[in-house]
Amino acid sequence: MDELHPPKSAALQALYWRGEILQVMYWLRGEGLGEVVDAALLERFLGVDAHLGLGYLDQLVTEGYLNRVQNGYVLSEEGLNEGKTEFALSFADLTRPAHGECSADCWCHVSIEEALACAAERRPEVNT
Repeated sequence: MDELHPPKSAALQALYWRGEILQVMYWLRGEGLGEVVDAALLERFLGVDAHLGLGYLDQLVTEGYLNRVQNGYVLSEEGLNEGKTEFALSFADLTRPAHGECSADCWCHVSIEEALACAAERRPEVNT
């Protein structure tokens, strides 16, 4: 699979890096690897030049997605929500139910009768 490269226009680059930065910050936080991010960390994880990364981080502060702290930047409440969404969208193909599996909102999770009916419906028919 080809690696996705950032867009060329400044406006789309800002949107691209916003999504990438919030997603990686959400992931780092969720994995217990830390909540404070700086430009050097972005360069290591995302490959964005530290000088450019700093500009994107500052822009995310202005937009309300990040808060500046002593050693770098942390997700604001809005940034946490947006990072969660970005992360979920990136992995949606890997986390959705496979063919023949139920989704999380299936009635079979609510009652035994529904679970049995759901399982019977998904069972391949046997020709006799």
